Amino acid sequence: MQFINSMNIFGGSRRHFFQAAAASALAFSPAAQAADTEPNVLGPWQGYSPQIGTLVSEMTWMRNAVLQTAKGLTQVQLDFLLDGNANRIGALLLHLAATERIYQLCTFEGMGAEDAEKSSAFKDWVIPMNLDEPARQAIKGHNLDYYLNLLKEGREKTLAEFRKRDDKWFLAVDKNWPWGPTNNLCKWFHVCEHESHHSGQIAMLRSRAGA
Repeated sequence: MQFINSMNIFGGSRRHFFQAAAASALAFSPAAQAADTEPNVLGPWQGYSPQIGTLVSEMTWMRNAVLQTAKGLTQVQLDFLLDGNANRIGALLLHLAATERIYQLCTFEGMGAEDAEKSSAFKDWVIPMNLDEPARQAIKGHNLDYYLNLLKEGREKTLAEFRKRDDKWFLAVDKNWPWGPTNNLCKWFHVCEHESHHSGQIAMLRSRAGA
């Protein structure tokens, strides 16, 4: 689905969006930031190797855009279903948490992509990972905090694991990755890009849900 500009759904200016984003980033993930870190200054962050820290700054900025897009949604709005082929907003948020989990298994625990998806560690995430009809039936009835807490728990684990690793690990190439030789930087950049894609879907569904 084409990316929808999430600025339009809040009725504020672009400057207001960035100010809100900065405040929310500080509140959402203080462990990721040093005292001298500005959330809108992308680049190496203290506590991480330079390449990892730079991507952490980008992932945090993008996650904050997701949080702003979902801000204030009610359970009814999270469960809104546009049509029989769409996904609920709640399911999309859980899908983002599932995506983070599978990349944790692949990069921190060394599992292959197919092995990770079939593993016992991922069994509770299969439905939100695959979305569509099973998710339409199963993922509903939760409030916003339910989804945000799962996103936060997953991200905190990712950040803790990143702090244990260096740029040599981050840039190491996996020659057996499904789409071809890929390093951990590309894998985690995909997680960031993936959130951008679904943030646009959430923004569109939010507007249709009357939020």
